[in-house]
Amino acid sequence: MLPTDLDLLLSCGTPSLLPDARAAVVAVSAPDLQTDRDQGRLWWVPLDGRDQPRPLTHAHQDSAPTCSPDGRSVAFCRSVDGGPAQLYVLPLEGGEPVQLTRSALSVSAPRFSPDGRSLVYLARDPQDGRYVAGGDPDAEPPRLVTSPAYRHDNLGYYLDRPRRVWVVDLPVGDQDAEPRPVSGPELEVLAVEWWPDSQHLVAVAGAHPGHQEDLRQDALLLDRTGSTPVPLTDAGRGSPLGVDRALPTSDGAAVWLLATDLGPDGLDFVGQLAGAYRLAVEVTADGPRAQGAPVRVTDADHVEAVPDSAVVDGSDLLVGVERHGSVHAVRLTGDGTSTDLSGAGTVVQGLAAANGVVLASVGTAESAGALQLLGAEARTVADWSAALRATGRLVRPTVLTATAPDGAQVRGWVARPDAGRHGPGPYPTVLMIHGGPYAQYTHALFDEVQVLAGAGYAVVYGNPRGSAGAGRDHARAIERRMGTVDTDDVLALLDEALTAPDLDETRVGVMGGSYGGYLSAWLTTRTDRFTAAIVERGFLDPVSFVGSSDIGWFFGLRYVGDHASDPELVAAQSPMAHVGRVRTPTLVIHSEHDWRCPVEQGQRWFVELHRRGVDVRLLLFPGEGHELSRSGRPTHRRARFEHVLAWWAEHLPVAQPMARTGD
Repeated sequence: MLPTDLDLLLSCGTPSLLPDARAAVVAVSAPDLQTDRDQGRLWWVPLDGRDQPRPLTHAHQDSAPTCSPDGRSVAFCRSVDGGPAQLYVLPLEGGEPVQLTRSALSVSAPRFSPDGRSLVYLARDPQDGRYVAGGDPDAEPPRLVTSPAYRHDNLGYYLDRPRRVWVVDLPVGDQDAEPRPVSGPELEVLAVEWWPDSQHLVAVAGAHPGHQEDLRQDALLLDRTGSTPVPLTDAGRGSPLGVDRALPTSDGAAVWLLATDLGPDGLDFVGQLAGAYRLAVEVTADGPRAQGAPVRVTDADHVEAVPDSAVVDGSDLLVGVERHGSVHAVRLTGDGTSTDLSGAGTVVQGLAAANGVVLASVGTAESAGALQLLGAEARTVADWSAALRATGRLVRPTVLTATAPDGAQVRGWVARPDAGRHGPGPYPTVLMIHGGPYAQYTHALFDEVQVLAGAGYAVVYGNPRGSAGAGRDHARAIERRMGTVDTDDVLALLDEALTAPDLDETRVGVMGGSYGGYLSAWLTTRTDRFTAAIVERGFLDPVSFVGSSDIGWFFGLRYVGDHASDPELVAAQSPMAHVGRVRTPTLVIHSEHDWRCPVEQGQRWFVELHRRGVDVRLLLFPGEGHELSRSGRPTHRRARFEHVLAWWAEHLPVAQPMARTGD
């Protein structure tokens, strides 16, 4: 894969099935290097195998489709020329989309009411005089901050533009759509779903006293008329849950919660596995009310649910579960029965269910976006990676396992260059480390790996302790021990890979972003074995991170420790405390608007290495946040790849690619 192949990297979102499941609508998006935006369109995907998928919309940023209960229309979000996304409805029998909102800021997460007469969605509601189109942000009034949670990466300040629940009735005849807020400005709503009666909604928001001081989120029942929210879970009365999603069953007898147990203080997040809970509900004269406390259905020590993938099918829950580089689709019943719907090697990204059919958006080793019908045998019904595969530049990684010094097993992959293009080796090798740390590399096609392999590098990557997908003990192994067993694990993977004769053990580099930037920098304080390093958006100084990061007030304190009470413990895990040991040439990459790992982290690493005479450079991207490599401007993503390849070409040059018939 080349940097210029970015616009072939098509991915699909969560599909929406028609009620009879004869077809689905899905949003397909890709970076567009010409317009320098991600472009998305809706596709119609027949499921009978007789007709081919076809685009429903063109040349816009269309996303988040939801089909109406009668199957005659689809609602979706559309951004025109980079403006705020608005809510549209498109008749599926023919006609033009009808715009329903003119929100000052983007709308998201639309859902049809069960009776098909209304739509609910989320949208931020700016304070008067703020975030005005064409206005001068520097002339706005000052912000008085009273809690440590007041901004998000890739968003900015959010307390002065709360995300609220809105309902709009579908217009009849010449009637205009009139959206109205259902939740108040005191709530920052994360998610919302309709109750089966079409009169109530269940939302996720922090509503308990002190909700800005912890990570707990509550499930709340809203009346569409905007009456006072009723807690279904209540952290103010002792619930330890940080709820991500709340999904009523089709009969309204229960609510499925995707949530994390955060302990008594609401901050015990390290390595805690998100799980599925079931909450019984009673319908009273005043509306639905919770019966008792939520009951966890999934194993808290071994099963990690992916909240964004969840969907209700009747009374069951379908959800993705992370396992050793895969994300399996799983069906859960109220009595705790679990049935796998997909197997290893597939990464389920979204699920839909209707009329006995289960449809998944997935990533695989050869596709960044496909739709699969799940059943006894999965069947691919649409795949948007054919053009990328047709370049002939994709490689298939092979599974790699290693044993750490203490006997722990480490899983990962090695991706080799195409021998037909680059010869038999030995290849210079790059150790790549993921962010998080509570995340996982997967079997799915990964552009970072493909670009390096396409340039002639072998890439070693995997999931050391601290990662997701291998249970709670694995995930919590580095709590207040960062840079210990995780270091052992990534080096064990690298050493195992280098036993192969086609990898060059004398020419090895290391790179990673966020926590991967941390561990890449940390390794250069421990050893000089790496020819060069790339430290990207790194967590490099736990001391200054607290308070400067949008998550710094709890992340570093929990993962590393409190500098005020135990400075030696913090220093023992801090790359900055050991920067004087670094001799490895280093490229530092950071974004100027990164509030997750603030730009000062990268700037100070650059300056400290420069002061000590290390070969170091700083690559800064304007206007970008922490997600640059995944969702930044397409031209910035391409430029980043070009700089990465130029750095490795200087420090780890590869042999000239071989001539190949047809190239």
